[in-house]
Amino acid sequence: MPVHCRYSRGTDQHRLNRRLLQQHCNSLLYLLGHTTATVSVVFIDDHEMAAYNLQYRNKQGPTNVLSFPVDTDNRDGFLYPEDELGDILIAVDTARREAMEQKSGLHHRLTELIVHGMLHLIGYDHERSESEAEHMQHYEQQLFQQIQTTRSSPMPFLAINVDHVATIRQARGGVEPDPVLAASLCELAGADGIVVHLREDRRHILDRDVRLLRQTVKTRLNLEMANTPEIIDLALEVKPDMITLVPEKREELTTEGGLDVPAHAKNIAKTIARMQAAGIPVSIFIDPDATQAQAALDVGATYVELHTGNYCEARTMEEQEQQYTLIEQVSELAYELGLKVNAGHGLDYRNVHPIAALPFIDELSIGHAVISRAVLVGLENAVREMLTIVRSV
Repeated sequence: MPVHCRYSRGTDQHRLNRRLLQQHCNSLLYLLGHTTATVSVVFIDDHEMAAYNLQYRNKQGPTNVLSFPVDTDNRDGFLYPEDELGDILIAVDTARREAMEQKSGLHHRLTELIVHGMLHLIGYDHERSESEAEHMQHYEQQLFQQIQTTRSSPMPFLAINVDHVATIRQARGGVEPDPVLAASLCELAGADGIVVHLREDRRHILDRDVRLLRQTVKTRLNLEMANTPEIIDLALEVKPDMITLVPEKREELTTEGGLDVPAHAKNIAKTIARMQAAGIPVSIFIDPDATQAQAALDVGATYVELHTGNYCEARTMEEQEQQYTLIEQVSELAYELGLKVNAGHGLDYRNVHPIAALPFIDELSIGHAVISRAVLVGLENAVREMLTIVRSV
């Protein structure tokens, strides 16, 4: 590979997505037109960076990035590869502090430093003149935006929520349409999982549905539920592949926002402990908020599902961009905390692609849009159309 990424032991304390950083490095070389070049990018701690900074710049303390271009006129008697550009050293500890100051994610900041260091290797120098500094900064921003959509995993998974099939059934109080059969059709169309929300008032999904789905779902069954004793007992009996704790109000038409984890931390932690003892992973549905993500980790959750409703319901492009940025930042933060990250609520065929492209989101939960589309084109076609959009990232 053209970029050799190496990591010192001092960086082990940070949860680094090495695959993503490698992809960003390779994408950057491609965008710069140096596809045959070789570069070494070394991630080190502050102690190591301070030693290099003192040795080569005669400066005390660490800096964020150092670049060492190969001197093509004087190669010091060494035989370098013809297309060797040089080495980039990045201090991960410093990058972490800068990310916190900028209220961004660590990988976001590391990618900025990779871009900055790479431009130095090919001849850019912001210290030569003010105009070159401005040009370099603008080019860095342009390159960053182009490579930032590279995902940390090959593609996001798509889980289909079949609640609204049950809503139609309950409107007549009969037995059709059957959400259990609908779930099977979704899986046949390629869905990676099935989601149902068993509400306290049983307005759509019933206990019978959950029990049958546990027996028939071949992919993964995610049971959304309020943190209430009756539903907890049923989950422990049925043992879905995972549960997602959500807030619930009887008067709401649909879930209106994320669960306030700090406000209910004690009760949530008890439920998570019971689920973990039964071998059931727990996700918590939260608003894209750093405090909520940290609280989810503290109570023992394995996943968080980020509420995308405000993004989907934004009335202006500016508001939507603000909500998207929150989801982007918190998804990266949650990943770095060690959580797995899902997202959902309000996503449809028009707004899902930017969320699916976010590098730290593993799974999307989509229901209403797919079931609505199914009325017109059929359920299997509706699922396949959504899969085409999601997997196009």
